[in-house]
Amino acid sequence: MLPTLEWLLTKRTLRLSLVAASADLTDAVAVTAGTALADRMATPISWVHSSDLDDPTPFLSAGNVLLTDGAQFGFAAVTETYDYNSYVRRLVDAGIVGLGFATHFLHQGMPPGLAVACARAGLPLIDVPDRVPFIAVIREVADQIAAERSRRMEWSIAAHKAISYAALKPTGLRSTLIELERQLSCWVGLFDATGHPVPVPGQQRSGDRFAEPVRDEVARALRKGSRSSTALTLDAGQVTIQTLGQSGALRGALALGRGVPLDRAENELVTSVIAMATLALEQNRALDATRGHLRSSLVELMLEGRVTAARSIATEVWGGLPTEPLSVFALARHTQSHFILDALDVWALDADGRGFFAVRGEEIVVLVNGASDSHTALSALHALEELLDDHHLVAGSAHAADYSELATAVGQASTALQARGKQPGLTAFAAIADSGMLGVLHAAGAERVAHRVLTPLTDLEPEYSAALVQTLRSWFAHDCSWGATAGSLGVHRHTVRSRIDQAGSILNLNLESFEGRLELWAALRLSV
Repeated sequence: MLPTLEWLLTKRTLRLSLVAASADLTDAVAVTAGTALADRMATPISWVHSSDLDDPTPFLSAGNVLLTDGAQFGFAAVTETYDYNSYVRRLVDAGIVGLGFATHFLHQGMPPGLAVACARAGLPLIDVPDRVPFIAVIREVADQIAAERSRRMEWSIAAHKAISYAALKPTGLRSTLIELERQLSCWVGLFDATGHPVPVPGQQRSGDRFAEPVRDEVARALRKGSRSSTALTLDAGQVTIQTLGQSGALRGALALGRGVPLDRAENELVTSVIAMATLALEQNRALDATRGHLRSSLVELMLEGRVTAARSIATEVWGGLPTEPLSVFALARHTQSHFILDALDVWALDADGRGFFAVRGEEIVVLVNGASDSHTALSALHALEELLDDHHLVAGSAHAADYSELATAVGQASTALQARGKQPGLTAFAAIADSGMLGVLHAAGAERVAHRVLTPLTDLEPEYSAALVQTLRSWFAHDCSWGATAGSLGVHRHTVRSRIDQAGSILNLNLESFEGRLELWAALRLSV
């Protein structure tokens, strides 16, 4: 252990003693000073210095113990007028954990003012008796610090060796995490790339490992998509969360919790474990890419009608394909594509053959059993919908009675996805199909195109523009009949023809042709 004042006072050869507080303090001040005194007595000593300067703090650092012979306090009457409060305050502000005073060297006894000032500030005041040289105190602390460093070095070498042996076992990552818990007397929580807990058999029990605050912080760290290390404070102590993998392609996260902070050697051990875990997970990335290519190939086989061959392969690798009828989803590939694919991988594993997905071009095709009378099928479907909602994905869906209709359903789901635009959520192909072609155009955001087509007309003088637009709408409403339109507007049929010709010229559309009339009709309908 590192030396502390409590430890130093136990060294009988030094004959050191703590000066008892004799100041008349109020209850509040006494409580505060007592707490500060106890904290400093238990604080590790970083070094011991001796100085008789009035302000030695420029040469000191936090965690130091200062020894002094009191030459700066003067002698006799001068000692009584010295500003001990300012002197002690300077030491406290510098982070000094204790003050040792040679009571029988230059002074005969402890200056009362110094004892009172230390008592008020909660700074431990140590009586260094006659014939105890300062160098003896300094050497005692230096030897203990050196011994502790040597011990920690030996521990670090042994711990790294134990971790290396654990990593070489068949259950490499699992054994490594269990060994890390043993070495650090802590708990370790492993999370996959989606933020879901990964239970590791053999770990010690802990209610904090997968506690909600830890899971929330892990999810936030993973959503950022970059390597990071964050700290979280729970009632049981501090938790450190470290993401695993490469930025943009995270593989998960590691959470470590313990009642007391880690020291340098312990942090180095954790760093080595994180490096091992990251390496192990990155090695699996190549395997995941191969599995992804296999998924994509199976979808292409199914689209070509070779379902039997695809099902045989899928059964060997993933346990099978969803049974008919099918619900088909098309998802826009997210910027954090690996994160979404990992989430789908977990979903497909939980679906146990009732769900399948694959990347197809710029989309992700997802198949799931669409039977409405099956509890297990509905469970997989609801889990997929929750995944879409949780990750704010854009998706389209369609239905296929069997695999022979899969190609059509995939096309319909893709159409629904395109109609959805960039707005997160799910659009069913049936919903836009029921509204006809205008519904499809509306869902795809064609109003912006319609506005652009009509801009040359709407930018005219309002009264003139309104007359032309009214005539056009009436003309289309009367099946492009000059006479019926004129009767409806109460103008001559030549006026109607003149207005239609003017509108066509302004819009650069040939309204004598079917294509020109169709484009203008659609623009007018979508601009309502």
